[in-house]
Amino acid sequence: MPGYVSLLRAVNVGGRSIPMARLRDVYTALGYDGVRSYIQSGNLVFHSSQRSEAAVAGAIEAAIADEFGLAVRVLVRSHADMAKIARTHPFAKQVGAKGNALYVTFLASKPAAAKVKSIDAARYAPDAFKVVGREIYAVYPNGYGRSKLTLPLFEKTLGIEGTARNWNTVTKLAAMSGS
Repeated sequence: MPGYVSLLRAVNVGGRSIPMARLRDVYTALGYDGVRSYIQSGNLVFHSSQRSEAAVAGAIEAAIADEFGLAVRVLVRSHADMAKIARTHPFAKQVGAKGNALYVTFLASKPAAAKVKSIDAARYAPDAFKVVGREIYAVYPNGYGRSKLTLPLFEKTLGIEGTARNWNTVTKLAAMSGS
């Protein structure tokens, strides 16, 4: 069965709390195998017989709405996608793969090139980003918390929902999804 990672957007922030043990139970009830969570921010690794990431995400979103009464965007990536993402951060050498300076924003879909180009990267230096497919790789040499080049900017400019994870979380999820 294919392995997947699901990333829940805006969970356990702003009062939208979902206990991970109950969430694992929801995934198991959906028929997913080997369900494991990583930290309390809605990161789960599992296997499913479904071959469509969109179908998996839709099933999880519906189950979360039924179980918790919350509308939560769920982004799903295959094990192969996560492994590739974990190998290819374009800024890793720049900061010595320092996990707290590197982030990946997972988008619901691939953004239009014109919208990506509309973000003036020079305006946010020394922070930088690169869009590859449905992911935005970013580096924050002075820390993510001080930057204006963040998820809300990307979502507003690109018109696509997403969720960001630091490099430590990305690499851990990639490792978990392969085991």
